Amino acid sequence: MNLLTSLNEEQKKAVLHADGPIMIIAGAGSGKTTVLTRKIAYLLAQKLASPSEILALTFSNKAAKEMKNRIIDLVGTHAQSLWMGTFHSIFSKILRFECDYLGYPNSFTIYDTDDSLSLIKSIIKELNLENKIKPATAAKCISLAKNYLMDAEEYAIKNANLNENNEHIASIYKIYEQRCKLSNAMDFDDLLLNTFKLFDKFPNVLEKYQSKFKYILVDEYQDTNHLQYRITKLLAAEHQNICVVGDDAQSIYAFRGADIQNILNFQKDYPHAKTFKLELNYRSTANIVQAANHVIANNQFQLKKNCYTLNEKGEKIKVIENLNDQEEAQKIANYIREQKVRYAYFNSDFAILYRTNAQSRLLEDALRKVGIPYRIYGGLSFYRRKEVKDALAYLKLAVNPYDEEALLRVINYPPRGIGDTTLEKLITYAHENNLSLWDVIYNIRQLGIQRFTAAVESFAKLIAYNFQASSNLNAYDACQLIIKNSGILAHLKNSNDPQDHTRWENVLELINAAQEFVLRVNENENTLPFFLQEASLFTDLDEEDTDQNTDKVTLMTVHAAKGLEFTSVIIAGLEEGLFPSSMTLLDQRSLEEERRLFYVAITRAKKHLALSYARNRLRFGSLDRMDSSRFIYEIDEQYLEFPSHRLSPLNTNQIKYKNDFTAINLVKFKEITNKNQTIIPPDFIADPIDNIQIGKTVEHFKFGKGKVLHLEGKNDEKKAIVQFEKSGTKTLMLKFAKLKVIE
Repeated sequence: MNLLTSLNEEQKKAVLHADGPIMIIAGAGSGKTTVLTRKIAYLLAQKLASPSEILALTFSNKAAKEMKNRIIDLVGTHAQSLWMGTFHSIFSKILRFECDYLGYPNSFTIYDTDDSLSLIKSIIKELNLENKIKPATAAKCISLAKNYLMDAEEYAIKNANLNENNEHIASIYKIYEQRCKLSNAMDFDDLLLNTFKLFDKFPNVLEKYQSKFKYILVDEYQDTNHLQYRITKLLAAEHQNICVVGDDAQSIYAFRGADIQNILNFQKDYPHAKTFKLELNYRSTANIVQAANHVIANNQFQLKKNCYTLNEKGEKIKVIENLNDQEEAQKIANYIREQKVRYAYFNSDFAILYRTNAQSRLLEDALRKVGIPYRIYGGLSFYRRKEVKDALAYLKLAVNPYDEEALLRVINYPPRGIGDTTLEKLITYAHENNLSLWDVIYNIRQLGIQRFTAAVESFAKLIAYNFQASSNLNAYDACQLIIKNSGILAHLKNSNDPQDHTRWENVLELINAAQEFVLRVNENENTLPFFLQEASLFTDLDEEDTDQNTDKVTLMTVHAAKGLEFTSVIIAGLEEGLFPSSMTLLDQRSLEEERRLFYVAITRAKKHLALSYARNRLRFGSLDRMDSSRFIYEIDEQYLEFPSHRLSPLNTNQIKYKNDFTAINLVKFKEITNKNQTIIPPDFIADPIDNIQIGKTVEHFKFGKGKVLHLEGKNDEKKAIVQFEKSGTKTLMLKFAKLKVIE
């Protein structure tokens, strides 16, 4: 087919411009994926590069697979050898070939998020820090450190003496780094960090891949983090043929390390770069497109564009006002029911978007009451189910017996008589003697540890046999052998638990996945290590919905909705302090990211959009009075349909918010804070500020119990950082916080 068929003029220009640095600014619904796939197909059709000389980086395996299939349809099966995939999958592939430079065997295993968190939890327990730091907090700090090229030693140096919290994290990071290395394992961040180290420390390796990749294309460039930016810049240095595609207005992942400056500064990095703007929206009605333009225009830090559409004007955006959050859920359920009747829509045509997962409960209750089926998007994915992770642990051990997390997971599963006490002693012996747990288990007799049972030796022989027997098999044959030997299938099949039949089927499905993998990939990559690599790097976004009934309303956070589209979208909880979040009200860049998040929510809708808010919301056990979100009033009223009987007139102060981060926002923040404080229970008696000391356990009337981690400031400016048991870490101004010392 003609590769330019159905493309508009700007899309054609972007496809045809081949050499040199290129930035494609792709507005929502502007055909970004079509342009990217046609561009790669054009490079191949014009023989400007062979498939193996093109590197295309995406943010989900699913997106990479869909794009590659489209390209194969356009130019033929030789496109199968494109280097196309996620950053993590491509870089782990490079590491698999080159990791001996870094002292890793090519059989290294990959720790997913659950594995990493499990290891961090065990380290925190060893260090007796359970009451001082949460595993998730430590994991996030370690991840951000790696993102900015800091290993454990450098982190300790740069954060020394900052506060007690950082000292704890430095200790955890040091042991975490040692354990991963001892286990021949890399976590997701290591795949990026070690790739950078590989290219930075070994110029010959960098030159090899710089020469290999004549063209580099990066999708969703606004979502790249510092490490991804540094690596792609290194790889593109020789040929300078780098094409980045993205939309700064949809940069919403700063909390994961994404840096919007990467796309904002592209022209500075490549002064001769050519820029193309895809501004024609094929998805939404004119009213929705214009509303989105009005909102995003309030951001100062952006690449200017003017999105438009040739679609119909469409209905106005419905504003749903509610007395409280319960009424909000009921009205949304009724709204969906009415639209289904009026337009003959399916349930699957609807999505309810919200800022936080906690908002889903009332919405679920309301949908159930009116008989509307729904699904929560982003549930537990196939590869994260317990029985699948158990089977994967045996597969990992057949490739890398040093994987301590995998060992700990299945050493007594199915049950083989190795109790917790025995296991604890083995772990202690290993750590005290700086040995891997596998070294201790495999050499238990030689080490003279006679007091342990024969069950440990039997387990070690099983793993050793699997390691040897599967080494020359493809992934499918290896899976069959190892999972059969593990005893998992027999254990689940003979169980009296009715749920275990489903678990048994899931383990069989894992074997099917291995078979499909072997049939799909090249012969030199159909081995067990490559299959495990793919399984480890699967995300929730890559999962297929296996539910037979797909006609369901979708409930999800706005973050999870990025990249999706629905006929009718309802955005719930549009209130100051919720969306935008209260944590962003005093910081311009954070508030701009919240606005980009709202922009993403708006642009998911094709034909209908509703904006909902509640005047009162139950939060942290108390009923708070809420103000409607400033974002609603950043949309010109000509695009909005307010209810005929409104709860209150338009709050004119909200029009003034926009980018004023001084008096207006300070007043607003104090209003929110003071509102929440008016509901302090009468029997709650706070302690004087001087009684609040580091290490004390305190109680807050809303956040509950917590431990004081740090104090700063003096007199009326004194603040406390408190780690609450249920509400996370909060920084509180003590003259307002009203804390009560418990112990």
